[in-house]
Amino acid sequence: MKACLFVLGLVAVQMLLSAEPPDFNVKLETVMKHDDGKFLWFHPRAAAVPGGVVMTIQKHLKVSDYYSGLYFMRREGVDGAWSGPTLPPEIDWQPQPDGVTISVADVTPGWHAKTGKLLAIGARVRYSPKGKQLDDVKRAHQTVYAVYDPKTTKWTPWQVLELPADDQFNFARNACAQWLIKADGSLLVPLYIGNSVKDRFSTTVAECQFDGTKLTFVKHGNIVRLHVARGLYEPSLIAFAGRYYLTLRNDERGYVSVSDDGLQFAEPTPWTFDDGTELGSYNTQQHWLAHSDGLFLVYTRRGANNDHIVRHRAPLFMARVDTEKLQIVRSSEKVIVPERGAEMGNFGACRINENESWVTVSEGMFMKDSAKRGAEGATFVARILWSKPNTAAP
Repeated sequence: MKACLFVLGLVAVQMLLSAEPPDFNVKLETVMKHDDGKFLWFHPRAAAVPGGVVMTIQKHLKVSDYYSGLYFMRREGVDGAWSGPTLPPEIDWQPQPDGVTISVADVTPGWHAKTGKLLAIGARVRYSPKGKQLDDVKRAHQTVYAVYDPKTTKWTPWQVLELPADDQFNFARNACAQWLIKADGSLLVPLYIGNSVKDRFSTTVAECQFDGTKLTFVKHGNIVRLHVARGLYEPSLIAFAGRYYLTLRNDERGYVSVSDDGLQFAEPTPWTFDDGTELGSYNTQQHWLAHSDGLFLVYTRRGANNDHIVRHRAPLFMARVDTEKLQIVRSSEKVIVPERGAEMGNFGACRINENESWVTVSEGMFMKDSAKRGAEGATFVARILWSKPNTAAP
């Protein structure tokens, strides 16, 4: 009897320990550096594929939100040398007869295991010859996708995700966003939408199907609105412990919402620390990392001796989320990419394997003193090394 009680007690202790939130260390790697005054590498976002990692990246052409076609890099395993950046013609600029250039921006890649393909989702952009984003035709701003086959190393051309004809989808972007793939292979793709580019943005999540070639809209959930400044945009979605969490950009502060099914989301609330004070992240994106025993947010914020950084977009912080109170646990906060005089608000976050997750970011050399403060136009991979295995399904 005593032996049985001892075994039961040991099992209970092991279960308790297994549920303890994980800690993590950061291994910061520099993939490349570039600062020639002509362009910067920008928007690096990675995805694990069989045998290694693919990272998409673009050139920021020194005009606000003016980007090249989509380049990609490949790494064998998680420690091998990087190849690229390579620009396939299928996902390059599409020059038009009238001088307009069609390109993409804000791309996030993800591995679709059911079809064995990598899916890259972003926003279509129409550029004037001087790099200005145009709204000159109906539905100029739409969600687009391209497909990469690792067996052939070939990309498909960009295709538009066809959405309902309602005017509320005239502007419909999945941009700088984490989207997810469910166990059955269907996708949940967060969108920020509006009647036009001048409209206040709202957010919804679209359920889609992917057959390895075509991404098809099925339905969308409720529309989450906020009548403050430009509304809610650049949403990122994650699944954790049977629920779905959405983090949302707003000009004044970041917001969070939760759902039981990934489509119907609750009224958003501002991000705060667990002591009740405001997080201080505003007018930029936040992203998630999920571990089987804890949910984490990656973000920038005020109050870090960073008033010299545009919109306080550096350093990059990571902290655990109290999923019941929807607050950030202040004591868990760590700097994962230090501030060196450049902004780092445009970043990516993803699971690589059960031992590590990655946060990828490039230094935005947009301030006159960025180089003097130590920035080098570096593209970083912050490898989040978990203290215990992440057994959550990819």
